[in-house]
Amino acid sequence: MSCPLSVEIDNVDNLDNKKTGRTLDERFSHISTRHPCFSGAAHMSRGRIHLPVSPVCNIQCRFCKRSFNKTENRPGVASELLSPAEALELTGRALKLCPEITVAGIAGPGDTLAGPQALETFSLIHRAYPHLINCLSTNGLLLEERAEALLEAGVRTITVTVNAVDPLILDRICSRVTLDGRVYEGPQGASLLIGAQKRGIRKAAGLGMLVKINMVLIPTVNGDHIGEIARTVEELGAGIINIIPLIPQHEFAAFKPPDCAELARAREAAEKRLPVFRHCRHCRADACGIPGKGDLGALLYGPREAEQTFSHG
Repeated sequence: MSCPLSVEIDNVDNLDNKKTGRTLDERFSHISTRHPCFSGAAHMSRGRIHLPVSPVCNIQCRFCKRSFNKTENRPGVASELLSPAEALELTGRALKLCPEITVAGIAGPGDTLAGPQALETFSLIHRAYPHLINCLSTNGLLLEERAEALLEAGVRTITVTVNAVDPLILDRICSRVTLDGRVYEGPQGASLLIGAQKRGIRKAAGLGMLVKINMVLIPTVNGDHIGEIARTVEELGAGIINIIPLIPQHEFAAFKPPDCAELARAREAAEKRLPVFRHCRHCRADACGIPGKGDLGALLYGPREAEQTFSHG
């Protein structure tokens, strides 16, 4: 989708919304001004590296198609899977390549809390590079029980993907949830995930972490539900929202992505409760560099082939 609203770069940090006055809590200004995924100004001047260490996912979203390749520019894709030790070494190389990097992030290609790899990686990076902001993206299923360990490993910013807070709506988006070796489907699985997300967001925010909410906008499914999601997560302690236009694929391959007007309406609904980040680039799980100026990931990875498999737990 080509839409001028998908990336808006100007001289005003987009956390200062002109219409609503919604601004990020000043307690987090020392983080947001250094994090290119939380601040419009930092998006053009600060760098991040995404480290693809998480091999499995514990839920299945109907729009999600994980892959290992070097061609697609979207979430859930990486050139290869790294071990925590390899991720630490890659971080050192990335800092030499791009000294503007201020964030070490893990956003897949699976869920970061479905296995121990992300936590191990953050612990290594926090010891070696304590000046970096450790940032995690997750579906939130296991966030409540892992939040304190993440804080100890230096994680200060967390992104939780919340696509619905109504089980009947989420059931249309998420086909199954796997927890403790058992698979949950239908509204039962959706309710399980929603409850876990709520507890996890509240726990992380209560520990002093800055929580961002990602929402995948699917106009015919959750387009009229954005305001309710925003109200719910604000009450739980989230600080900022990012609305991601649907990428039609997998079971949702025939669905139309939102147009500019639909995306604008969704943002307006969310901005009644929280500031909205407007510069999202649909980054890969192995992205590197300053988001607003291009990606350097290709310079960090050699030509070796990656295993073309993915597990959903």
